[in-house]
Parts: sequence; C-alpha cells; structure tokens
Amino acid sequence: MINLKGISKIYLTGSVQVAALQNLDLQVKAGEFMAIMGPSGSGKSTMLNLIGCLDTPTSGEYYLEGVNVAKASDNQLAAIRNQKIGFIFQGFNLLPRTTTLENVELPLLYAGLNSKARRQRALKAIKAVGLADRVYHKPNELSGGEQQRVAIARALVTNPALLLADEPTGNLDSHSSEEIMTILQELHSNGNTIILVTHERTIAEYTRRVVCFRDGRIESDSLILPH
Repeated sequence: MINLKGISKIYLTGSVQVAALQNLDLQVKAGEFMAIMGPSGSGKSTMLNLIGCLDTPTSGEYYLEGVNVAKASDNQLAAIRNQKIGFIFQGFNLLPRTTTLENVELPLLYAGLNSKARRQRALKAIKAVGLADRVYHKPNELSGGEQQRVAIARALVTNPALLLADEPTGNLDSHSSEEIMTILQELHSNGNTIILVTHERTIAEYTRRVVCFRDGRIESDSLILPH
C-alpha cells in the first residue's frame, strides 16, 4: 500500500538547514497495524505528516496504492486526504458546539453526500466505536476517551484505505487508553491499515510492527507477535 523510496525532508530554520528525515525507505502492506516510535525530534511526526499527505518530501518518491503522491499538486493531495486517509489526533480536534453526529458527518459534508446518506454512514461509524447512546451529546458532555472515540468514528466515516493516529492516547488516562487501543485492534482485525505515532512502549505493543526512528533515520523495524 505504501512505498517510500529515498525520502528526505529538509526544513529551513532561518539560514540553517535541518534534516528531519534522511534518505528513508519504508514499505507498509495493506492491513498492517504499525507503530512509529522515537524520541522528540527523531522525525516520527514528520513521517506521519508525509504519509498523510499533509506535507511533501524534499526528495524521494512516495507511492500510495501505486500513485506517486510526492509529485501531486495541492489539489490532488487534498483529494487523496479526503478519499483515502482518516486522521486521529491527540487533541481530538472536535467542533465544540456540535453533536457527536454532526462532528462525525463533517468529512461527508465536504465529500458532497446528501443528508440522509451522511446520517446513515455517521450512525454506523458511531455504533462501531460504541457510542450509539451519545449521538446527540456535545464534546463537553463526553469524557476524554469518548471524545477520542468520536474522533475515530469521524476518521472511519469515509471508509479510508489508511488510518493515521498521532499520539491517540496522549491525553487519556490508562483505562481510556486501553479502550481506544482495543478499538484500533478491532478495526485492524476488520482489515483496516493503521499507522500510529506513540512514545509509549505499552501502546506500541498493541500493534503488530514497531518502527523506531532516531535522528531522521530508521533505527529498527521489528514485528510483534500477537498476545
């Protein structure tokens, strides 16, 4: 599904060049559940942004389902993000004055679906994350774990080929973190491809593959056996 060849990302800080990623190769198959780990500044968030088409590499090639997105225009990247990728963020990124249902419907609104189709798809995604009894609650009426479940439902509602999660349990207590990771495991068992960034080894152990970054390079790439 994902094929990165010779990927580098260089940022300019004033007149100083900072190499966030250095000549990386990485392949991810459809249906994998993978964690990206590493210390702050190691390049893991930059990598997730590139995979998610939120940023473009300075050099190298990135193929997503056979399409070289490294050469895509901004409009093409936006279309790829909307159609192929679901994002889950540490800070939930929910609209505060709207209900669970309205938050989950939002990507479908951008996709141009009619209200009936939006509602059907959104309710199915909400049910999938166990929030059928919270459909009309607003974010301030939900716990942190429930808010993150809404964010997962919103990421799922477009049936993306790829789910990307950036520190999805970073703002949650240990019990809520376990619930979120169990949901992600279930989604993986249903065939979803999931890549998450985490700095917690206990969270990475829910996945099936751990790639560790250091100084913009891949330090290790190892498989985890199912528990």
